[in-house]
Amino acid sequence: MKAVVIRRYGSAEVLQYEDVAQPQIQPNQLLVKVHASSVNPVDWKIRQGMLSLLTGNQFPLILGFDIAGEVVAVGSQVRRFQPGDAVYGGTSFPGGAYAEFAAVPENLIAPKPKNLTYEEAATVPLAALTALQALRDQGNIKSSQTVLINGAAGGVGMFAVQIAKALGTEVTGVCSSKNLEFVKSLGADRVIDYTQEDFTENAGQYDIIFDAVGKRSLSNCKRVLTPNGIYISTLPTPEVLIQSVLTAFLPGQKAKFVIERPNTEDLVYLKELIEAGKMRTVIDRSFPLAELAAAHSYSESERTVGKIAIVVLQD
Repeated sequence: MKAVVIRRYGSAEVLQYEDVAQPQIQPNQLLVKVHASSVNPVDWKIRQGMLSLLTGNQFPLILGFDIAGEVVAVGSQVRRFQPGDAVYGGTSFPGGAYAEFAAVPENLIAPKPKNLTYEEAATVPLAALTALQALRDQGNIKSSQTVLINGAAGGVGMFAVQIAKALGTEVTGVCSSKNLEFVKSLGADRVIDYTQEDFTENAGQYDIIFDAVGKRSLSNCKRVLTPNGIYISTLPTPEVLIQSVLTAFLPGQKAKFVIERPNTEDLVYLKELIEAGKMRTVIDRSFPLAELAAAHSYSESERTVGKIAIVVLQD
């Protein structure tokens, strides 16, 4: 099969499009013919070696977590899927999605939303699961709360705005000038242009601040959080880690971080939101698998609005 592999850590140039052996499935796995994948910042952080303590130095590596495709074979222990099923979901760490076929554990996959193409569906899993698990599991989100999403036009932020609205909260999105209308179109009640206003200095108070781009900290946000408000980051920096430990044992404001955990149940929940018209995805650009290096470089520029799709098999 064709796949994009790396044999060392480095810049986007280490991504090589070549022929590799098709994966063999374990009893609890599905073999999925991958129609599409997507790029998430964690993909190029792994490629750069930023997570080498977790990924080690066993090469070659096929990166990528998001997949949407068709089941072609199932392991002996698989009960919920069969060949021909259209599915979406994630691969196990450290990846495996940037290929024509992927071996995926059954509990990381769900039926594909019926109203999305494979390309659209592939942009949902990691980013939307991160948003859902941040707001629901770390933020204990409740209807009528006030929620601020920092980085509301990015992949995770885009889904966070929509999930927060679907759960009945009042949402403020923070983005750049050129993305104000886009974030409003996602359902945000208020939008703050960070080039003109620092949300940490305004008069608002929020029950949850979800920093989808990992640019702030609880210290920055204390003044605009309610007395029992929660700051959540996608980036477990040393400051966030220390604050999360300290605030866990004290009354008042909390600092937390989210590490996405793919699972079928949450993917089904997202599928239902999408099919009910309560959440959509937006693709900034699509790249063929052979041009993955260009897709990574574009993602690293941090100018993406929505998601970057990777087309493996044309629908």
